[in-house]
Order: sequence, then structure tokens, then C-alpha cells
Amino acid sequence: MFKTIAAFDRIGEENAFAVLARATELAGQGRDIINLGIGQPDFRTPDHIVEAAIKALRDGHHGYTPATGIKPLREAVSADLHKRLGVDVSPDSVMIMPGGKPTMFMASLMFGQPGVDILYPDPGFPIYRSMIEFTGARPVPVPIREENEFAFSAEETLKLITPQTRLLILNSPANPTGGVTPKAEIDKLVAGLEKWPDVAVMSDEIYDQMVYDGEKHVSLLTYPSIRDRLILLNGWSKTYAMTGWRLGYAIWPGKLYDYARKLAVNLHSCVNAASQYAGIAALTGPQDEARKMVEEFDRRRKVVVEGLNALPNTSCRTPKGAFYAFPNIKQTGWKAKPLASSLLEDAGVAVIGGPDFGVLGEGYLRLSYANSTENIRKALDRMGEFLSSRKAA
Repeated sequence: MFKTIAAFDRIGEENAFAVLARATELAGQGRDIINLGIGQPDFRTPDHIVEAAIKALRDGHHGYTPATGIKPLREAVSADLHKRLGVDVSPDSVMIMPGGKPTMFMASLMFGQPGVDILYPDPGFPIYRSMIEFTGARPVPVPIREENEFAFSAEETLKLITPQTRLLILNSPANPTGGVTPKAEIDKLVAGLEKWPDVAVMSDEIYDQMVYDGEKHVSLLTYPSIRDRLILLNGWSKTYAMTGWRLGYAIWPGKLYDYARKLAVNLHSCVNAASQYAGIAALTGPQDEARKMVEEFDRRRKVVVEGLNALPNTSCRTPKGAFYAFPNIKQTGWKAKPLASSLLEDAGVAVIGGPDFGVLGEGYLRLSYANSTENIRKALDRMGEFLSSRKAA
């Protein structure tokens, strides 16, 4: 029998896709399933973006593009960041990616190896830990606590940094909690990082335009003192309802850019041309539809939080960003993953158990409110009936 490489025994995955597959299977059997598990907008990509891709195909953009992305799109990203954040980013530091995960993958490969530490949020996006473990580095969880409104603590994070630390992964607005870390806390973190000049930072800001209640997204790009070691991850998937287009970007500092370019050449060659032209239209065209999506998510957010807090033995902090709620179900007596499984199989509601996002996710569920208000209300009614009639397994 052939032998597999040990690293592949360490690799994890994103259970939201397994839940999606099971929900789809049950729906195919005729079950009425409401999916609050998968993290993707339920809106169509705005028409002008779709038309830009169609035009690109009709104009003959069918071939390879540069591994770093076409120059007009990199320039559009640079201009958009200047417009929204007031920062100057050279198009030559922008790299177009097939979604957000390749940036996580590349950053982990660059810094991860046995004997070093990589810090990541817990609960957090599961691919962070998966990629860290794949490289052989030691994953060091940064606790994301409910009592801190699911923002990271600068003090707690800095205490976890040691001479073995090579990379710090941050995410705000956050998946799975919806937490948004305030500027004062980010200020403290950046100031503290001055003592650790060899620690790189990867800031996942894919939900940067989805903030509520007057909150303001604070990008790590706005801190000059760490620009030379900052990797920024962003993209089109969430803001423009383009999850299936597989279009993202990263800002890479200094010599890391060429490392990333070489990895891109080896890994995926380039991003498909039509999606890149669609990306230009998204950034340079009207933003009305994107704003309307966020306004609708805000309305749904209020519905889901009110409904969750009305469920038996359940409480939920109001998320300040993204499109997720992270209710506390500890008082129900259920463990999170068995509850999530039973809700899907017995109540027809797909949610994700908190432990799929880290050890500190136990006692919580993740619900995506990227679904219609009607479906959200129906799902909450089913959850209420289930929790009222079923004791913990």
C-alpha cells in the first residue's frame, strides 16, 4: 500500500460545505430545509457586473492573464482602497486571487514550519488552523470572547506572542461571530507589535463593508508602522454577492509579493479573465446594489437576534458586522454539534456547530442571516419548537 505524506493527515476542512451537502441531500428527498449554514449572500450578482463578464467573453478575453492579475483590475483595487480608506497602495503590491483562501494558504506556507508559532482567532474561520497545522507550525489560538463582544483583546493577543511567533492572523468583521474590533483595541495591538518587528500580520478583511449600528471598519492598511509586514486579504465574494466567481485579492509587502507570485504560477497560473473584468465593473460601477444588500442584512440581523433571544435557554449578542449570529446555547444542555445535527435532521434547519470554528466555539451555533426574512422567521419557529420539546441527547 502506498504511503501518504503525514501533512495530509493534519489537514482539516470547512464543515459548512458538509452541512450544505447534507441539507441539499435532504431537500432532494423532498424535505423542506431552511439553510442558515452557508455563508454566502442570497442575492444575485448585480446585473452590470454580470454584463461586464459577458462583454469580456464576447470581446475575446479567453486566454491566460498575468499570474498577478490584469493591470486595470489591480489599478481599480488601488483606487478603491484610496477612495474608501484614504491609503495609498501601489497596484504593483496588489495580487488578484481565485477567492480568499489562496491568500491564507500562501501566508501559512511562507511562515509555517515545525518549530514556529502562528496565532489565529478562536472561534474563527476553520481554514486558518487547518493550513497552520498542514505546514507543521504550532497553532496558537487567540481567544475571541463573548464578554468582549467577540472582538479580539490586544492585551491578550500580545501576551501570546513569543520569539517563536512568525505570523498573526486577524479577522474583523469576523466569521463566525460577527464581532467587530474597535479602533482603540487595534491601536493598542499595533503599538504593541512594535516590540515584535519579526512577526508578520495577515488581516482578513473580506467583510469590511458589512458593518452596522454606526460601526466603522478599521483596516490594518491604515497603520504605516506595520505596512512592511502586513498581508491584507479581501475580495468581491461577500460585498458584491460573487462567491461563485472565485475572485479575491491580496496586498503583499516587499519581497513577499514575488514569493506569492511564484506560488500563484505553481498553484493556479492565473484567475480567469472574465471574472477579472467583472471585478473592475464591481469596483468602478454603481454601488447602489451593494449598499442595498447591507441594508437588507441589517434588517435581517435585527430579526434573527430578537428571535434567538426569545428561544428557550438561548441568548445572542448583537453582531456588529458580517452576516452571522453566534448564539449562546450553553443553558439548553445540548452540546453544539449534536444540536446542530438534530436541528437539521429533525427540524429542517441547517446551522453550524460552534466547535467547527475552534475549541472556544463549544456552546454556540453559527447562523447565517444571508437568507430571506421569511425563512429566518420560519427557521426560528422550528428551532423554538425543537428546543421546547426535545431534551439534550
